[in-house]
Amino acid sequence: MTYQGVLKKMQTANEKKVQYYLEMQHDFLNMNQLLDKEISLSFVKYECLNCHLDKQIYRQGFCQKCFFETPTAGDWIMKPELSTAHLGKEDRDLEYEKAVQLKPHIVYLANSSEVKVGVTRKTQVPTRWIDQGAHEAIEIVEVPNRYLAGITEVALKNYVADKTNWRKMLTNDITDADLKSEKEKLSAYIPEEAKEYYIKNNEEIHINFPVNKYPEKVKSLNIVKSQFYKGILKGIKGQYLIFEDNTVFNVRANEGLVVKFVVG
Repeated sequence: MTYQGVLKKMQTANEKKVQYYLEMQHDFLNMNQLLDKEISLSFVKYECLNCHLDKQIYRQGFCQKCFFETPTAGDWIMKPELSTAHLGKEDRDLEYEKAVQLKPHIVYLANSSEVKVGVTRKTQVPTRWIDQGAHEAIEIVEVPNRYLAGITEVALKNYVADKTNWRKMLTNDITDADLKSEKEKLSAYIPEEAKEYYIKNNEEIHINFPVNKYPEKVKSLNIVKSQFYKGILKGIKGQYLIFEDNTVFNVRANEGLVVKFVVG
C-alpha cells in the first residue's frame, strides 16, 4: 500500500499500549498495525504548515517567513515565561494568544531519560508526556495561565533537568524514579504566585509504548538528505519510529515534509 502526505506529529491515544495515528493526504494510519512490517519512506517536497507552499522548512514545520510571522510560533511557545496575554499585551496576535495562554496549564515532572520538569496545557495531558517518550509522569501545579506555568518551570529547572536525552529514551536506558517524592522536594521552590495551585496527594501516571525491539545505538534518519529509506518497523516511542537496523525517524522534527509512505 502506498500513501502520501505532509508530515504532522502523530496523534496518540493512551491505552494499554499507546496507540499512534499518522494522518496522510487521504488516509489515517494506525501505526501500531505496521509493527514488524517493512516500510519505505521517500522525500517528495516541502509544504509549510502555514502557507502550504513548497518552501524549505525552517523550524516547527514552517518556512522561515511563516516561522517569524505566525502567532503559533511565537517565542512564548518554547518559553512560557514570556507569555503576556494575561497583561493584555500582544506578541503577534492577541486574540490567538489569549485563547491559548489564558487556559489552565500544568507544570509536571516526567521521566523519559531522567526526571525533567515541563509545561503543557491541561488539555494536552497525557499527550505531551507521550510525545516526550516519558514512561512515568506526575502533575505539580495547575495554574490558570501560561505565564504562571512558565515562571514555575524556570524556578524548578534550577533543581531538575528540563530536557530529554532522546538517545537514552530511545534505547530504553531508563530508571524508574519516585516522582511523588521528587515533586514534594521541589514544592519548596515553587514561586509565591503559584504556591496556591500546588496539587496535593496525586499519583504518578505510567505509560507503555509499543516497542518490540529497542535499538542498541540509534542512527537518526535525515530523509531530505538520503531521499529514501527502507526498513522494518520495530517500535514507536515519543514521536519516533524505531527500525530494526537501529535507524530512528523523528516524525515531529520532520513536520512540513511531504513524504511517500509504502508498506510492504
